[in-house]
Amino acid sequence: MPNALASLALVIYPVVVVWLFVRLPRGRALLASLILGYLFLPPEPAGFDFPLMPPLTKQTIPGLAALFTCLVMFRGELRFLPENNTARALVLLFIFSPFGTVLTNMDPVYFDSFTLPPLRIREAVAQCINQALLISPLLLARDFLRSDEDIRDLLWAMLLAGLVYSLPMLLEVRLSPQLNIWIYGYFQHSFEQMIRGDGFRPIVFLYHGLWAAFLALTALLSAITIARSDRSRRALLWWAAAAYMGLVLILCKSMASILYAAAFAPVLLFLGSRMQFRVAMLLACLVLAYPALKSFHLIPEADILELAESVDEDRANSLRFRLDNENILIDRAMERPVFGWGTWGRNQIYDGATGEILTTTDGRWIITIGVYGWAGFLAEFGLLTLPIFLVWWRVAAFGREVPPWVGGAVLILAINVIDMIPNATLTPMSFLFAGALLGYSEQVQTARRRKVLTPLRTVL
Repeated sequence: MPNALASLALVIYPVVVVWLFVRLPRGRALLASLILGYLFLPPEPAGFDFPLMPPLTKQTIPGLAALFTCLVMFRGELRFLPENNTARALVLLFIFSPFGTVLTNMDPVYFDSFTLPPLRIREAVAQCINQALLISPLLLARDFLRSDEDIRDLLWAMLLAGLVYSLPMLLEVRLSPQLNIWIYGYFQHSFEQMIRGDGFRPIVFLYHGLWAAFLALTALLSAITIARSDRSRRALLWWAAAAYMGLVLILCKSMASILYAAAFAPVLLFLGSRMQFRVAMLLACLVLAYPALKSFHLIPEADILELAESVDEDRANSLRFRLDNENILIDRAMERPVFGWGTWGRNQIYDGATGEILTTTDGRWIITIGVYGWAGFLAEFGLLTLPIFLVWWRVAAFGREVPPWVGGAVLILAINVIDMIPNATLTPMSFLFAGALLGYSEQVQTARRRKVLTPLRTVL
């Protein structure tokens, strides 16, 4: 169980957020507030669960604290809804779709002698609040991280975060994952999953070792982007940082993140920004199409498994387990396709006699579509992928020069989204990148409109 220090850290963190906004420019204060909270606050199950409210945890407290701080300090300047009509509709759907989920799940679910209770209206209110808290990093980033320099600051922040976090990560690689136990009094996941071969993969204060590996990957790709854009001698330092983070990534022992680095680091190294955009859009299209392909059983699973077996039989068995569970869960989700089954594990399959859960949900996409249906999936993944297409449409497609760090940020977001097919790696950092790119696309659109209108006003 979490100790008193875990609760104290969560309680005092809003004070830290206020201090950051007082001392730093608003964009950098937002980056520091969200990133520091994500990295160092105690992970679930540490948190506060008040009646009629969603749990307040490290996933929601930094965004909530930043939101209230901005409402007080920048009252009247905040614009919560995006300018783009599609993005605006997706935000509203993301926040309020739980009402549809609850209204279509006010009946109990029976598994022989085992029964799950119906959902109630008050749970819809709590879920809507929770959705608003989850999306707050996107809405705030859209307001405060809108310029070329802001996107560059985002990549710098992720590189710095990776370099700092690499120290406790390397300590856990050597000693085993112990820091959360030593400091907060508990281990946040299954310790067996942190064992790889004869060693360990780090987790520090994150929810899983996969999250730590993806942080190392993000820092690596950020370092490559920064190094490639720097024409001075300092670029050697950033190349050295990239090499160092590559080594840390390998030590994290996460095959998916290592494969992402092998596949996409060359894209950042050798291809231009426009080609990076095209790769990112392809990944986004694959993610959006995957649930439909899966529901119609159009994924060539046999060929994929055969290829995996040629590489590693154990990992092929793990992949087979994931795919089999996805098939069961997508069939379950399609029984209530529009708004899903709701919370309380109603989207799972149970043993009717014992109540034991028989299915495992790994990918974020299957969790979302099972709980909130197609409405929730399109809202969540639409908000994560739409900025990729908007930046392309408003920047690259019109021949505007694309800063290299924008291409890097777009590709990092696309890789994060594609990783949500096998894993549930949706974090505040995901929404932070999406919000910053959404705000950047709006800023570009505003600048273009001013250039078009200025000559007209002169003539008139």
